[in-house]
Parts: sequence; C-alpha cells; structure tokens
Amino acid sequence: MDEEGEVIQPQEQSCWATLPDVCLRRIFWWLGDRDRSRAALVCRKWNQMMYSADLWRYRTITFSGRPSRVHASEFESALWYVKKFGRYLEHLEIKFLNPYNAVLTKKFQVTMRGLLSCLGKSNNRLKSLSIQHLELDRLVWRNSIRGSLIKSLSFFLKKMGKHLDHLSLKGARLTVEQGCHILNSLSYLRNENLASELNIEDFFSHHLAVYGSSQFNKAMATFHNLMFLTLNYNCISDELLETLSENNAGTLRTMNIKCHVHDPHGQVVWGMSWAKLARQASNLKVNFFFERVMKYERLARILLQEIPVRSISLRSCYFSDPDWSMRPTLTDILPSFRNTLQVRIYTNRYETNEEDRTLREIYRKYRKLIDSELNYFVIAYPMM
Repeated sequence: MDEEGEVIQPQEQSCWATLPDVCLRRIFWWLGDRDRSRAALVCRKWNQMMYSADLWRYRTITFSGRPSRVHASEFESALWYVKKFGRYLEHLEIKFLNPYNAVLTKKFQVTMRGLLSCLGKSNNRLKSLSIQHLELDRLVWRNSIRGSLIKSLSFFLKKMGKHLDHLSLKGARLTVEQGCHILNSLSYLRNENLASELNIEDFFSHHLAVYGSSQFNKAMATFHNLMFLTLNYNCISDELLETLSENNAGTLRTMNIKCHVHDPHGQVVWGMSWAKLARQASNLKVNFFFERVMKYERLARILLQEIPVRSISLRSCYFSDPDWSMRPTLTDILPSFRNTLQVRIYTNRYETNEEDRTLREIYRKYRKLIDSELNYFVIAYPMM
C-alpha cells in the first residue's frame, strides 16, 4: 500500500520474462559472442540459458595470419572458448589465414596444442573437424613448429577418431610419411575407421607420386564407411580402387578428384579397376576438377569410359603453348560424357557481350541436339 492506503498493483512482466526456453535458445543462437556475453548479464535465467548445448554445437575459429593489435586476443579467446564451451562442440572449423612469419606460426602451434588438449579431455561428441589450407610446406613453417603441430593433431585424432564422422585437412601440404601418420591416427588401436566423409585434397605436397606409396594404401584400407571422398589424382591407383571396392562398396557415393598440373599423373590406372569399383559401388558418381591440365593426351589417360563421371571441370588461367588447341578435347573426349557436360569460359575482358552472343548463337544452332541429348550448361566469366 502507498501513503494514501491504496494497494500497489505489481508491474506487468515483460513478455521476455515468460518466453519459453526453446524460443530464447533460438533467439540467442543468432547472436554473436559479444552480444551473447551481454545477454548473459541480464538475469540468472538468461545466464543459465547461455550454457545450453544447442548454442555451441557449431564453431568456426579464425586466426589472422598477420600481427595486429586487433587480432592480438584471437589466440587467448580461442582457448577461453574451448575451456568454457568445448564440451558441447559437435562441428569445429579452424582457419589460419596466410601466416605472415614464423612467430605467428609458433603462436598458432602453441594455441592449437592447448586447444586440442583441452578439447580431447572434455569433449566426447565431436563429429566434424575441418582445418584447411595450412600449407605446411611453406618456408614460414619451421621444421620444429611443423613437427609439433602434426604431433598435437595426431595425438588428438587418436583420442577422437572413434567419434569423428567428417574430417577435412584440405591444403595441409604434407609429406607422404607425415600425411599417412595423421590418417593412421584415426584408427589408432582399431582395425578400421568409420568416418563417412574425408577431404584430403592437396593434403600432400605438390610433386609427390602418392599413388606409388604402400603406406598410403595401407592407411586408406582402414576406412570402412566412406560416403564422400575428396583427393588428388596423384593418389589414385589400381590398389586404392581395389581397396575402396572391398571396404566401402556399400557406402561410397561421391568421389571428388582434383588433377593439378604440378602433380604427377602419369600412372597407369586400368579401366577394369574403375569398372569393378563402379559395379560394387553402384551409386558412385565421380567429379573431376582439372587445374591447367587441358591437353587431349593427358586427359585421355585419365577420363576412362568405365568411370561413372558426374561432372568434369577444366580450369586454366592462361595458355603458354601457342600450338595448343582445345578442339581435340572437346571433339574426342567430352562427347563421351555429354550427359554431364558443363562449360565455363573465362575472359580477361570486363564486358562479355561478345562471348554471350556467340554462346547464344551456338545454342540456337544446336538447340535440338542440346535439348534432346545434353545436360548442357555454359556461362562466360570476366576475369579481372
């Protein structure tokens, strides 16, 4: 009652106070770290809500590769996050953007050692791990720093390998021995690994004939549940295809194969090996990505009729051979894969009106053939 004896009515509660927990969690899911920390100070209920596992299942941790006061706390905040919420993580992506010097790579390595150690102790639900484009063969990575990072990652995968369903180490650029050591860590103390998705594109350094390595074939033989496999053509061999046929025939759905001009790709892979894999893995589709590998002679060795090809991408920024022509490739190879044909034409001109007009004329001229027999897509891109 007030001084005049009248009853004081309680203030109406805000609608936020009665909002169901599931709605609050959905709202907080859209907030960044700064806003979440502020919201946690509003009341006890909101503070408790911030520890909901739903809010911390997905995480991308980005480290800047250049020294800056703005980015000075990146390493500390990453460790703080993992210590506080790492036990909820199910999907983790780590990015280290173009390291500038050895000091930063050392700081990153030390941070990763602490981060992976803490995560290995507190987390038993991690399903997906992505650490891409480390490029460990660059001079900025000193041997001791590189070795320590590989050791930490290997030890972590030994502990977490049984939980991981997706692993991407694209662009790691390792030696064959280092790469196989990491792959073997996934099946530590076990005869098989049940990961369904593996991305090892550019996992090994350029110029390495991985297809001739018995270590690599043994490491791949531990995978028994692969659905999606991404790798370079310098890893492909009859032995690898045989291993995939034996261990992953019932699950394998997609293979993405990159062939780079700097990778050795002169190995002989028999069509019968591809035919067996296609027969055993009846749902398999293969996507090829060629980087500056455009000549008919090279492509003909790789694009065998027995391969269940879904798509072919031919990419090149320049042509140094004045006698080279695209005609043999287009007329002799690609018609065999006409049901998957897609073409992208890159030009150094900003305006593509002329190219677009030419493409329209081609379509009008061959419209009946394209509409009846081709899964055809073509577009011109300005390269500036």
